[in-house]
Amino acid sequence: MLDLIGRLSTLHRPRLLIRAARIGAREYCRDRHLPRLLGYGRMPKSAVAVLQLIEQEQQLNESRLNNDPGYPLMRHIEVLIALMAESQLLSDNNRLRLDKKRAATDIDNRPVPNQQT
Repeated sequence: MLDLIGRLSTLHRPRLLIRAARIGAREYCRDRHLPRLLGYGRMPKSAVAVLQLIEQEQQLNESRLNNDPGYPLMRHIEVLIALMAESQLLSDNNRLRLDKKRAATDIDNRPVPNQQT
């Protein structure tokens, strides 16, 4: 998980691409958008999806940097949208898992009330 966050934090893209992706991420629907980008079939977990999206985005960015005449701008934005949304889902899931773990630990560490018989 930390490796994924590290990889995502090193991405530096033009401000306009990021702005467009942030706007699009608000309307992201995993069930509708992700299969179009990763292929139809079984939906991967967020961590796997993020890895696959990072690979696609890197290829698209190389195409952009090389001024490839076939560079698909809209596809790049769609991948960035999905990447942002999936990384947010991954972060939220990990936060929820940690909160549950803390709650369980708090319950286990609470003093047991005296029981009178």
